[in-house]
Amino acid sequence: MTLPELSHEEILRYSRHLLIPEVGLEGQRKLKASSVLVIGTGGLGSPVALYLAAAGVGRIGLVDYDVVDSSNLQRQVIHGTSTIGKLKVESARAKLLDLNPDIQVDVYNEPYTSENAMRIASDYDLIIDGTDNFPTRYLTNDVAVFLGKPNIYGSIFRFDGQVSVFYAKEGPCYRCLFPEPPPPGLVPSCAEGGVLGVLPGTIGTIQATEALKVLLGIGTPLIGKLLLYNALDMSFDFVTLKKNPNCRVCGPNADIKELIDYEEFCGVPGHDHGEEGSAGEGLDITAGELAERLKTNHLKLLDVREPHELEISALPGAVNIPLGQLAARLSELDSAEEMVVFCKGGTRSARALELLASAGFKKVKNLKGGINAWAREVDRSLPVY
Repeated sequence: MTLPELSHEEILRYSRHLLIPEVGLEGQRKLKASSVLVIGTGGLGSPVALYLAAAGVGRIGLVDYDVVDSSNLQRQVIHGTSTIGKLKVESARAKLLDLNPDIQVDVYNEPYTSENAMRIASDYDLIIDGTDNFPTRYLTNDVAVFLGKPNIYGSIFRFDGQVSVFYAKEGPCYRCLFPEPPPPGLVPSCAEGGVLGVLPGTIGTIQATEALKVLLGIGTPLIGKLLLYNALDMSFDFVTLKKNPNCRVCGPNADIKELIDYEEFCGVPGHDHGEEGSAGEGLDITAGELAERLKTNHLKLLDVREPHELEISALPGAVNIPLGQLAARLSELDSAEEMVVFCKGGTRSARALELLASAGFKKVKNLKGGINAWAREVDRSLPVY
């Protein structure tokens, strides 16, 4: 392949790269000829895309279908207050082209699914996983294996992060490490458990570093290694990974030959279909309906959030039993009482509803959208968080 030339302006822009023997002029031309697909333009995708653009990766693809929300700005540094309400891919593209107008940025304003993933990813040299849910994570892995491309994996939660390079041609894939997803509800999302704002910056920058090493063919990428980072301890640990000979996707006797239904496989939705915070038909009560019921009826309110969340907002008279303690404290509740369970957004309370139903509680509803819905629709003196 003939590498593209650099203009005088580009030589000046990348001069600090050109002084590094491991990069040099040829390496910078390699980067200009390279293409990277970034799945997600959120906490991880922000630093990944920014540093790849600054480094001169010639073509960057961005996949996302969300819009910028003010709650994103604590960590998703590619966006800004001026882009609240705008499509994330368009906000990110504008920022990248302002940073480096010499690159090409392609955007895919659509959910990344089994129907479109191969089409989107096929033209890129490598894939970077900036997702926050298991269905898309497994999908991203399988696409990378089927296309023979490296998959730069990253994940974050509260103060902890992980990074690896899953490349089935040279080492294990994500499924070698995690053949099966965790049971639905076992691992909370960042929206439920929170994340330190700078953590995705650390992990995303490491992902971008690994991508540049792979594209340039330098150093020792994290193939066969899982980096574990803890921000509170400022500790980096490494776990050696081995290829699983029984891997269903990259093993010699793999039986998964094409993309599957990943939401069914993981038992959880990979994308927001407008029903987030819902326990399902017939099991929910809206904030407005609850407000009307409370005018005439006595309902027990069960708050399954963590105690420190009560400092942010609370409903008068509600009993607080965190979800993680609920199974052990069922004796504190009366199954004969009518009860409404709530949390921040309705996700944890929906899981609590399942637990209560399995224990014989029949008069229980889930507050759809949680206390945030109550704050938006009923009591606007309460903050939304």
